[in-house]
Amino acid sequence: MNKIKAGIIGGAGYTGGELLRILVNHPQVEIAFVNSSSNAGNLISDVHTDLLGDTDLRFTSEIPQNIDVLFLCVGHGDAKKFLEANPINENIKIIDLSQDFRLNRQSSINNRQFVYGLPELNRDAIKTAKNIANPGCFATCIQLGLLPLAAKGLLNGEVHLNATTGSTGAGQSLSATSHFSWRNNNLSVYKAFEHQHLNEIGESLVQLQPSFTEAINFVPQRGDFTRGILAAMYVESDLTLEEAQQLFDDYYSSHPFTHVSKKNIDLKQIVNTNKALVHVEKHGNKLFIISIIDNLLKGASGQAVQNMNLMFGLEETAGLKLKAANF
Repeated sequence: MNKIKAGIIGGAGYTGGELLRILVNHPQVEIAFVNSSSNAGNLISDVHTDLLGDTDLRFTSEIPQNIDVLFLCVGHGDAKKFLEANPINENIKIIDLSQDFRLNRQSSINNRQFVYGLPELNRDAIKTAKNIANPGCFATCIQLGLLPLAAKGLLNGEVHLNATTGSTGAGQSLSATSHFSWRNNNLSVYKAFEHQHLNEIGESLVQLQPSFTEAINFVPQRGDFTRGILAAMYVESDLTLEEAQQLFDDYYSSHPFTHVSKKNIDLKQIVNTNKALVHVEKHGNKLFIISIIDNLLKGASGQAVQNMNLMFGLEETAGLKLKAANF
């Protein structure tokens, strides 16, 4: 089988860098070009210095069309602008890592229809899709804690949750809340009950449980660490602990990256991997669920490669058997 030729738009940021780290070692992918208008001509390893010795590629300002798949690693709003300004051959598959095409009402442009790319929800549709809207990082982590319940119609009340993300979730551009001197030894809440990922979470839950109309009470937090998300959520439930564990085990039994743990979980188990871990507990009439992912991998670039593997009929785990940074 010929190698898949991949192009990347916006290769200088966090998600572009993570995508390069995966694809440069992917056994069935050739990186055809990496576009960055601000770094055109520079060695990729001058920007992503950990790639010194792994690739001699340079950034380009051009957009060649002799590729099989195009990854859009650009800011929210910029993917739509890019596709409006740059006609892309209809035979090229697109995987967008921004939020521009995730919602049903915004899922098409230039006769391209985007499929929401959460494999644990839409694996079969992803396999035949030409365009993928990669899910948000918070959205991925939270949905993986709730999908098994929605699939059985068991979300019968409000969902209460908080989730804490590392500083890389804010992107590479500096802001007042991403400087080391502010983040270090600090914790803060932002966009309480109004985070932009709520809409895609809601659409996915309704896809599995059309009757679901309850509030998702989401309190996001900025953490004092670089990468990873831990989401802690609870719902009222009549399930016993054993029934809940079996429900989650059954739902994820065929999904290679999401695992149910009977023991409590922590971020070091998943940082630098494409894995998601889920843990459930029962406290009175409340089912308590913890879900963890690496925001840059399962929450972004790793999941994008997982989607690419499915779209091209590759082994779903190809290029993604990564080691956790446990120490």
